[in-house]
Amino acid sequence: MKAGGPLSRIRVVLLRPSHPGNIGAAARAMKTMGITQLRLVRPKRFPHPDAAAMASGALDLLESARACASLEEALAGTTYSVALSARERELSHPSLDARAAARELLRAARKDEVAVVFGNETAGLSNKDIMRCSALARIPANPEYPSLNLAQAVQVVAYELRTAAQAPPAAPTRTRCATHEDIERLFAHLERSLRASGYLHPRHPRKLMDRLRRLFAKARLEKVEVNILRGMLAAWDDRSPPRK
Repeated sequence: MKAGGPLSRIRVVLLRPSHPGNIGAAARAMKTMGITQLRLVRPKRFPHPDAAAMASGALDLLESARACASLEEALAGTTYSVALSARERELSHPSLDARAAARELLRAARKDEVAVVFGNETAGLSNKDIMRCSALARIPANPEYPSLNLAQAVQVVAYELRTAAQAPPAAPTRTRCATHEDIERLFAHLERSLRASGYLHPRHPRKLMDRLRRLFAKARLEKVEVNILRGMLAAWDDRSPPRK
């Protein structure tokens, strides 16, 4: 597969990994499938000799891995992101299986930067982390024992991504997708407007905002659509109160 193709635009994001050996093993799993972008959000111990030992021939991925202070930083510039979780979540995105998620990631990666996000070995991903992503995916493991090591989960998803990349590409589109930053600015603006209008309940703001995140995630907003929505919000924000 040619360098610079869609696989080169896929980021693997490890959120707060606790064991450096898992970071190295994840890098090795990525390299075997031609995925090279690794983001580490607040790793507990990195760099570390255990990471280098488990990476084997993938030391170059460890050396080029980018440490990030937050998930927001790790997702900056992406237009589509998938969170991996073995657990069902209330008020979360509809769940895809890993194969379907890989197809969606590759479709977006034909043009744009995308990311797949894995949580901490013990705690996984929080609901807040998941809602910052575009979609939620699960690896269809044995329901009686669905536990996968972090690097094993990365390997499964990396394999599905490579398989999806080898399929004939879909017809290209001319639309420009909204980036993660575009979407986050939209939600910040929307929350301000809803608070100012009195519609957002001050005691339960997150529940409504999470439902709105689900709604807009299904739409896969384009940049022009975000601009339209923010223009509408700005017009409503600036509107003078009606005269009696």
